[in-house]
Parts: sequence; structure tokens; C-alpha cells
Amino acid sequence: MLKFLAKRLSATIVVLVLVSVSVFMIFSFLPIDPARLTCGKGCSPTVIEANRHRLGLDVPVQVQYGRFVKGIFVGRTYGEGAARLECPAPAFGYSFNKHECVTQLVGEAFPITFSLAIGAFILWLLLGISLGIVAARRQGKWQDKTATAFVLVGISLPTFVSGILILILVLKLGWINPIDMGRWVSPFTNPVGWLKNFIFPWITLALIFAATYTRFTRANVIETSSEDYIRTARAKGLSEGVILRKHTLRAALAPIVTIAGLDFAGLLGGAIITEQIYNLPGLGRLSLQAVLIDYDLPTILATTLLAATFYVVANLVVDILYAYIDPRVRVG
Repeated sequence: MLKFLAKRLSATIVVLVLVSVSVFMIFSFLPIDPARLTCGKGCSPTVIEANRHRLGLDVPVQVQYGRFVKGIFVGRTYGEGAARLECPAPAFGYSFNKHECVTQLVGEAFPITFSLAIGAFILWLLLGISLGIVAARRQGKWQDKTATAFVLVGISLPTFVSGILILILVLKLGWINPIDMGRWVSPFTNPVGWLKNFIFPWITLALIFAATYTRFTRANVIETSSEDYIRTARAKGLSEGVILRKHTLRAALAPIVTIAGLDFAGLLGGAIITEQIYNLPGLGRLSLQAVLIDYDLPTILATTLLAATFYVVANLVVDILYAYIDPRVRVG
């Protein structure tokens, strides 16, 4: 197992380095001058050149990348003298549009996106897997037909439609205060307020994912139940409950680990639509604003790198979990 973990960890580090180089180079070669974006229309060439020096853009690309990587570990300084700006590690850059270090912007947005992602993730896993198991065990009966109807509705409704419908309903019933929407409260200091802020965004996100997981779980459980070793277990006199827990679910849920990890990583990258509907200032909204309104390249670079990192790390976690569930994966 240790050899397997070492190999996967090494591959993950290599992929993260390649991702960071690729993303940095893409943004470096864009036909846009970030130094010009930091000042108004009446900017003189002298001011633009000063901004370029302040941003560290007056050196070769490989030097810029080296400074960027160094800043992640030890922090970074922008400018000199009275105009000197300090961004502590991990420094992803400085947003001259918002006059803040990008790390601070991401740090404020990340707890909101993480709260949204983890709650929706737990909800759709519980709902989707439970419904899928019940539907598989009650094939052709009303439980199966109800689960099938849920799958059809959940998959057919786009997130923005279900989100708007849920929002209109809860506002009409007075279940949430419009003034409190999007206001961040910590689950450690105000768990009730935190739950009220996120319960309906969780439901919005969980609907479509739970529908997908219900269908996937049902199909996997039915397929696994017809395997020879399951029939052998029944022939030995094991109860259906024991067979389900120890044999069927272990094999049927293994593929779900893969898609669950990647889906969760995708949400950490920013659930843009849900954040917009419920006015949540998370990573998705931060990215959207940086692209469409501010054209804030350091923020776009940082959020892109973070989203890619989430996917890579999620793949590592999935590999480890998969190896635990199915020891055959560790071979080779």
C-alpha cells in the first residue's frame, strides 16, 4: 500500500507542476497588457511602464513563473519604497482592481464555496445512494417507480430553473429573509444561521446530482446482484442484509467513489449558478466577476489554478479510496 501511495503522490506532484506551468503560460501569452488594465484611459506610457515593473512583468516569462511559485511558499513583494505591497504566503498575486492580495480574496470566498459544496455533497450522496439501493431491491414496485420519477425530474430540470423555483417558494413562504441572503456566518459561531443560509442552496445543487447517483447506484446494485459470488453467498445461507452490506455494496459503490470525488472537486472550483441565484459570494462568483467585470487577471489565474488543483487532489483521494475498496487496484 505504501508503494502505491508513493507512486500516486509522485504522479500528483508532477501533474500539479505541469498544470501550474500550463495555466501560467496561457495567461502570460494572452494578447492583453495587465499593466494597462491597472490604470485609467488617460494612462501615459511612463505610468504603464511603472505598473509593469511593479507587477513584475518586465522580466522574462520563466522568471515571472519562478517568482510566482516562490510567492506561493514564502510570500511576495510588489513595488518598491512607499508603494511597496506585501502579500504573505501563499501569494497568488495582487489584485489592483480590488487593491487586495488575491489570497485574501480567495480566503474570503473559499469558506462559502466549501460550505455549499460539502453540504450538497453529503445530501446528494445520502439521498442518491439510498434511493438507488431501495429502487434496486424493489425492482418494478412503487418504490422503484417513485425513484425513476425522481430521476427524470431531477435530470430534466436545469440547476438555474430548480434554484429559481425553490427561491421563489421559500421567499413566498417567508422561510428565509432576503436581507440575510449571501451573508456569511460561521458554522462554529452561529450554526443555525449557517444552516438557514445554505439549506436551500444545498437542495438546489443536490437535486440534479442525487438524481444521477440514484440511477447509477440502482444500475450498479442490480448488475452486482446477478454476479456468481452473490449467488454463492445466498446458497451458503447468508441473509440479504449481510450480502448487501459486505458484498453487493462494496462492489457496486466502488465506481461511485470516482465520480463522487470529481463532482465534489468541481463544486469546490465554484458552483457559479447556485452562488448567483442565492447571492453567495463564493469562488464561482469571484471568478465570474473577475472575468466579466473587472478583467482581473491575477484573480482569474488564481481561481483557475485552484480549480485545477482541486481536480488533481480529488483524483489522488479517489485513487486511495479505490485501492482501499478494491485491493486489486494496488497491484502494479
